Amino acid sequence: MTLEEVLVQECTEARVQSPGKALKDILVSAKAQNCLTVGVYESAKVMNVDPDSVAFCVLATDEGYEWDIALQIHFTLIQAFCFDNDINIVRVNDIQRLAEIVGSDESGEPQDAHCILVTNSADSSFEDPALEKLNLFCEESRGSNEWLPAVSFPER
Repeated sequence: MTLEEVLVQECTEARVQSPGKALKDILVSAKAQNCLTVGVYESAKVMNVDPDSVAFCVLATDEGYEWDIALQIHFTLIQAFCFDNDINIVRVNDIQRLAEIVGSDESGEPQDAHCILVTNSADSSFEDPALEKLNLFCEESRGSNEWLPAVSFPER
């Protein structure tokens, strides 16, 4: 492998891992600030009532759910809503890891992590340097006609 090939590979690996780390950082920060909406139905309600409060959207699935027609219809509607309202959106294929990051609900049950919204609080907007990095990643992806970019979490 030449030096140029090594540098290109390292740059590509950093580009793939960087959005995953940024997404994890955003989710942890938003959870601490109580700025997360977790669940398909809960997210749809927030989008319907106050779409301006949505700062970012994450859709998650894995092989076990790819044949769930109802879930796919919800995903299509959420994607369309996000595109129409200029809300950046990414896809994650590791729903277990995502569920670990967002945690469980008040009753201790794991939450429905198929759709997660990062929202602005009533008195201020959610700001995080990682959100800017992820927004830039989404913008670059759209520039290369990848409208729903996939993000992978970094190794533990």
